Parts: sequence; structure tokens; C-alpha cells
Amino acid sequence: MIAHLDLDAFFAAVELHRRPELRGRPLVVGGDPRGRGVVATASYAARAFGIRSAMSCAEALRRCPQVVFVRPDMPAYREWSDRLWEVLRELAPAVEQLGMDEGYLALRSPAPEHAHEIQQAVRERVRLSCSLGVASCKVVAKIASDQKKPGGITVVPIGGEAAFLAPLGIRLLPGVGPKTEQRLRAAGVDTIGALASLADVDLAALGGGQMGRELRERARGIDPRPVASVPAEPVSISTEETFERDVPDLATLRDLIIEWAPSLAASLERRERLARTVTLKVRLADFRTLTRAQTLEHPTADGPTIAGIARRLLDRLADANPGPFRLLGIGVTNLVPVGQLSLFVGDD
Repeated sequence: MIAHLDLDAFFAAVELHRRPELRGRPLVVGGDPRGRGVVATASYAARAFGIRSAMSCAEALRRCPQVVFVRPDMPAYREWSDRLWEVLRELAPAVEQLGMDEGYLALRSPAPEHAHEIQQAVRERVRLSCSLGVASCKVVAKIASDQKKPGGITVVPIGGEAAFLAPLGIRLLPGVGPKTEQRLRAAGVDTIGALASLADVDLAALGGGQMGRELRERARGIDPRPVASVPAEPVSISTEETFERDVPDLATLRDLIIEWAPSLAASLERRERLARTVTLKVRLADFRTLTRAQTLEHPTADGPTIAGIARRLLDRLADANPGPFRLLGIGVTNLVPVGQLSLFVGDD
């Protein structure tokens, strides 16, 4: 059996540990409600007012004038997440981390008891609440983990996958986005069970190719993907920020590049990778998004080198596209293992 574990309001939970005086009050981790900030996470006290992730902070404030806003502290959240996954790797024979706050676990038998053991360990050792879905496959476990939030465990018995999924709305099926949902609903397919029952000819009429057949299999509770203990090889590492107010001057952007580059370099070092390409991304006031990249003769994990290249890319881009700027991002890609350095650098 497989469990999908999802931390409950993770960023907000961390902030309530750091600021216990805010317990019981509606809390939003996000941007400035007077600007273009959005909600990253809302506490359950805030969700009672209809506040949700990705909502504008201005709308959150309208819905709940007494809500408390806290700016995100990503380094702190990563520290808490690292502690969580250290504990989970002790408790489960295979762990597949999907992000800071969710992932899949292989469970020992009996699976329900093992899931309760994991949940209790997370509560006692990491001081966080989590919800789990337990099932025979990933897609059912992921959907199940959202059924009894916060702090619940939903177990779908073997053989009961299709019956569990059938009455649920089609949008809950991973892989069904807004456009797919619109097309399916227009054809009268409103539930996961309705998708599961489609014949090949009906699926073809909806334009379903291989992806459509795969979605139908998952709607039937069939998902052969195993829990992958080895994390997927990263193809890029990046960071970006959408500004609450347009930034008119390049000096601010250059300073941000200098501030962010060491974090990219540290991420490369932790992964024992070097980057062959440095990338820059900006969004202008008219919402045009532009990217530039430079591939290096010798790969690097050096922060000042990354910063220098990104700043030169910014200067060249800004010559033809002066600000103001709504977004800035820098990243590294074309990653290679440190052990392959000799393929690119001479022995001298």
C-alpha cells in the first residue's frame, strides 16, 4: 500500500510555532495586501472566511479585515521541511518527496496502523499536522489525502478504488486542468466515474489520445507508478519574485541578483552539480515576459560567476527593453555531475 502525505497549511503552521501569540487568529502567509501580493498559505482560521491559496491578499483582507499577514520565510520553511523528511525516511521503506510539504510513502503491513504511526511521529517529532491518504496506488492515495483535512487519514481498501473515485468531481483527478475540465463537462462528463465509464469511441470523440486513455485508467483507480525513493534528477534550479509594485531602476534588480546567486550556488553544491547555462527572466509592465540565457565554456557552481553573468544578461536585455519591471528571475540549467568536470575542463 501507498500513502500520500500532505502537511496541513504548512507555511502558516510554521509561522504559528514561531509566533504563538497569533494562535487562534486568522493568518495569511503572503504579500502586501496594499499591492499585488497573493496568498501563499492561509491558516484554517483564515480559510473559514473563504481565503484560499493564490487569492489576492487584497481580496483576503476584504473577506477578513482582522486577518494577520506574514511575509514568507522560505529558508525557515526549508529547515522545517528537511526535518520532516529526515523523520519520514526513518519510518518508511521508500519515500518520494514531491515538494517541501507533500510526498508518497511505501507502507508496511498493516498499512492503516503504519499510517497512524507516521502521523503521530510527525506530530510529536516535527510538531506539524499532516493528512494522509492510503490506497493501492498513487492517484487514489493523493485524492484521498485531501478528504479529511486537517489531520485526517483516509484509507481506500484494495478493490474499492473505482467506487471511492466515482462520485468525485472530475477536476479532483490529477491531470485534469481547467481546459480539460471544460471540454469534459461540455460532453456531460462531470464526475471521475463518468470518465472511467467512457468507451474508446467516446474518448476518441473528445480528442483523447494516449493522455486521455491514461486519465481514464486513473479514473478507474489504475496507476502502476511505484514510490520512487531516488529523487528525480533536477533539470534546473531557479528563483524569482513578482514585485508588489513595478521596479523602475536596474540597480534594485542587480542587487537582487547578487543576493540570490549564493542560494543557487548552494543548491548546486548540495546536489553535487555544476551548471553549464545561466538564465535570466523578466516581466515588463505591459506583461511581456522575456528570457535570456548564456551557456558557459566551463560549467560552474560559483555564486559570483552566476551573478556576474545574470547581471550582464540583464543589462543587455534592458538596453532594448527599459523598465519598469514586474518580475525578475534567475536560474541555472544544463546541470552536470561534479564528477564530469574533467569532460569540460582541462587537467591543468
